[in-house]
Amino acid sequence: MSQRSDLRQRRAALEGEWSRTVSLVKSTGSAPSGHEGLRHEVADSWVRSLGSVDPARDSAPAADDGTVRNRWTDSLLRRPVDALSDELRSVADDAGFVAAVTDESGTIMWTCAGQDMLRRAERVNFAPGGRWNEQAMGTNALSLALRTGRPSTVFSAEHLVAALHGWVCYGAPIHGPDGRILGVLDLSTTWDRSHPLAMSTVRGLASAIEAGLRAGLPAGPRDDVPQVRLTCMGEEKATRGGALLALRPRQLEILTLLALEPDGFSSERLRDALYGDRPVTASTFKAEISHLRRALGGGIAARRYALTAPVSCDAVDVLRALERGDTDTALRLYRGPLLPRSEAPGIEEWRTRLEVAVREAVLASASAEHALRYGERAPYDAEVHEHALRLIGPGDARRAIAVGRLTTALR
Repeated sequence: MSQRSDLRQRRAALEGEWSRTVSLVKSTGSAPSGHEGLRHEVADSWVRSLGSVDPARDSAPAADDGTVRNRWTDSLLRRPVDALSDELRSVADDAGFVAAVTDESGTIMWTCAGQDMLRRAERVNFAPGGRWNEQAMGTNALSLALRTGRPSTVFSAEHLVAALHGWVCYGAPIHGPDGRILGVLDLSTTWDRSHPLAMSTVRGLASAIEAGLRAGLPAGPRDDVPQVRLTCMGEEKATRGGALLALRPRQLEILTLLALEPDGFSSERLRDALYGDRPVTASTFKAEISHLRRALGGGIAARRYALTAPVSCDAVDVLRALERGDTDTALRLYRGPLLPRSEAPGIEEWRTRLEVAVREAVLASASAEHALRYGERAPYDAEVHEHALRLIGPGDARRAIAVGRLTTALR
C-alpha cells in the first residue's frame, strides 16, 4: 500500500508539472529551470517534441501495415526475437506488460501481451505499425532510448501525450554487432505497476537479443561462441572463455540446478528448490533469473526454466564419470561439497546425492588409491579409512596415513 501511495503522489506531482510546463513551453519555446520534480532529459524532450506533436493527440500515427510486415520479415531482429518469444510472452503474461520491439526509426514491428493489456495498447496504437519516435509521439521510453542510446524509463505524466499518463514504460536500445542501434525493446504497463526491477528485466532481455544477433540465433550456439564453465564442487564460480562471470550466490545456485537437471523446472518447483519455506516475492525470484539470463546472453527458457545453451559443469561431469564406472575421474573432479556455502534446499539435496554417490563408488572400489584420495576430504569417515586399510598391504608405507586418519576419526 505504501508503494502505491508513493506512486500516486508522484503521478499527481508530475501532472501538475506537466500542466504548468507544457503551457509555458508552448508560449516561450523553452522549459523553465528549477523544477525538482521534472528530469532534465524529459523537459528537453518536451521542448523538442512540441513543435511536431500535439499533447492532446489520442494515439500514435500509423505506418503502412503491409510495409511493416515486410520489414519485420526481413529484419535482423526477427530471428533473435522469435528465439526469445516464449520468454517475452511469459514476462508479459506474468507481470501484466506489453512487450514491443521497434526498428531503428521507432516504428513498432512486434508486440505481445495478455488480452487486457493488448486492448489498452491498441487504443493508443502501441501496436505493429505505430510510430513512436520523438517527432511522431513525443516523450516516451522508446523515443528517449533511440535518441540517447541508453535504457530509459518514462512514468505517467512524464509522457508528453496526455493519453499516455496512465502508463509507465521501460525501453532499452538493441545494438547490432557493429554497434548500430537496430531498434528498442520496450516493456509498458499501467502506472500503478511501476517497479524498479522492470528496468533490469528489459535490459537483460535486450542483452539477450543482442547476444542472439552475435551468435546467429536461433540455429543454436556457434562453435566460436565461448562456452560457459560452471565450477561448483568445493568452489563457486562460472566463466565464459576464461573470463569470470559476475554472478551472485543465488544465481550460481540457479545455474547449478539447471545444469544438474536438464529437463528443467517449473517456476514453483525452482522457487521451492531455492528458497524452501522462506517468503520471497515473485519479483525477487524473477530478478535473479533475469540477471542470470543477461549474464549468459539468454540461454534460459521461460515457461519451464531450463538451459537452452551449453553449460559445462564439474558436478555433471562427476555424475557422468560415476555412471560409466570411472571412479578415478569422479574423484579427480570431486574437489569438495557442492556449493559448500549454499543453504538452498535443492542444492543441499544434490550435495547429499553427490556425496553419497562418490562415497559408495569409493567403498565399492578395489583401489586403495581411491579410498586414500577420498579420505583426504572425509577425515572423520571411519568406514572409508577402514576400507583403505583393508586394501593396503602390510609393507605399504601408506598404511600409516590410513591408520592416522582412522585414529582421528574414532576419537
